[in-house]
Amino acid sequence: MSPNLSLICDGKKFMWDGSLYASREEASPLEAAYQKDNFEVHVIEEEGKFLIYTRRFVKEVVVAAQ
Repeated sequence: MSPNLSLICDGKKFMWDGSLYASREEASPLEAAYQKDNFEVHVIEEEGKFLIYTRRFVKEVVVAAQ
């Protein structure tokens, strides 16, 4: 199995956390931890394994003056 390193969902790019989880129950605590740390999270089932894709919430855009 060779999962995609990134996922586009609703026009947003999510990155795989690099781990394969045997069940949804195994992935759930990590999903909750990512959400607590201000990440958007998608859990995807692929070939019987579960993958977590994350993306940080953008809170503020800072533009440096030149």
